[in-house]
Amino acid sequence: MSAGQRILIVDDHPLFRTGLAQLLEMANDELELVGQAANGEEGINLAKELRPDMILLDLNMKDMSGIEVLKAVKADDKNCRIIMVTVSDAAEDLVDALRSGADGYLLKDMEPPDLLASIKNAARGQTVLDDKLTGLLVQALREDSRPKSPEDAGLTEQERRVLEQIAAGKSNKLIARALNISDGTVKVHVKHILKKLNLNTRVEAAVWAIGKQT
Repeated sequence: MSAGQRILIVDDHPLFRTGLAQLLEMANDELELVGQAANGEEGINLAKELRPDMILLDLNMKDMSGIEVLKAVKADDKNCRIIMVTVSDAAEDLVDALRSGADGYLLKDMEPPDLLASIKNAARGQTVLDDKLTGLLVQALREDSRPKSPEDAGLTEQERRVLEQIAAGKSNKLIARALNISDGTVKVHVKHILKKLNLNTRVEAAVWAIGKQT
């Protein structure tokens, strides 16, 4: 990971924005706060102007939902990583965010050191999910019509290896290095895996895989 991952905070609570900004300062050169937005519309505009590497995005804001902001930003810049940081631990909010393209979902009541560690991991390309929410997501996915096992899904041996790496939270670049294949090949495998599992995002695939191990 290159030093100084550029971060944008989008949250309509001034006190939380300030606290989060102070927390990011503790990351030294690893994370660089480039902007703060007090509402969704401002967040979308700043994302276009600043082109941050990652956005820490509130789910519920007065002017528009975080999901609307998420979709708008992803439509404009697919490479921007978006981590929801919210008070909501409702399964439907979690699933909706991940299916809309969120790269992680963290709760505001996390201990500050844990929150910072998760943000650092997200900046390194890992998928991040509050530990308390993993069970919720596994249950939500089990209730859907998903394949019961990799065999049922018809995953190839290589696709299973890629899925194991996804479940470990590794980025495409790290998966390519671990399996000695190209980034492009990993992207193709991920696309096939999601299609076979009837899922929309790699975070869902990771949780599905973890659920099969329990």
